[in-house]
Amino acid sequence: MIVAIVIAGVIVLLLILLYNNLVGKKNQVATAFSSIDVLLKKRFDLIPNLSKMVKRYMQHEVDVLTRVTEMRAKVMSGQMSEADTVAMDREVSSAIGKIMVAAENYPDLKASENFINLQASLNEVEEQISAARRAYNASVKDYNNALEMFPSNIVASLMRYQQKVFFEIDTQERKNVDVGQLLDV
Repeated sequence: MIVAIVIAGVIVLLLILLYNNLVGKKNQVATAFSSIDVLLKKRFDLIPNLSKMVKRYMQHEVDVLTRVTEMRAKVMSGQMSEADTVAMDREVSSAIGKIMVAAENYPDLKASENFINLQASLNEVEEQISAARRAYNASVKDYNNALEMFPSNIVASLMRYQQKVFFEIDTQERKNVDVGQLLDV
C-alpha cells in the first residue's frame, strides 16, 4: 500500500515537472517572438520615412514602396498569426533589399545625410532582428523537441500544444551569389 502511494506520488510529481517544463518552454517561445514583434514594429516605423525620402528620387520603384507600405499596414493591424508574421518578415526583408539595391542608382539619394541616417538605423534594426530570430529559433527548437520527446510528448499532446514555426530565409536567399554579376551592375 505504501509502495503504491509512493509510486503514485512520483508519477504525479513527474507529471507536474513535465507540465511546468512545457509551460516554461511555451512562454520562452512567446517571449522570444514578442521581442521579434517589437523589432519588426521598429522596422516598420522606419519604413514611412524611408519611403518618403526614396519616392522623391525613384519614381519607377514606387510599386516596391507601395507594397512595403501595404505590408506595414497589415502588420500594424495586429491580426496576424505567428506564421503570417514569419512569412511577412521574409517579404519585407526582400523588399527592403530591393529598395537598397535600387538606391545605388541614385547618387544624390546615396549622398543624402537623411538617407544615410535612415539606412544606418535600418541596418541596426535588421541586426537586432537577426539576433532576435536566432533567440526565437533556439526557443522554438527546445519547445518543439519537448513536444516530440518522450515522456513530455504525452503531456504536450494532452495539453494540445502544437509545434511552432521557425524563422527561415527564403529559398531565393539560399542561392549562391554570382559575384561577377554584382560587379557588372
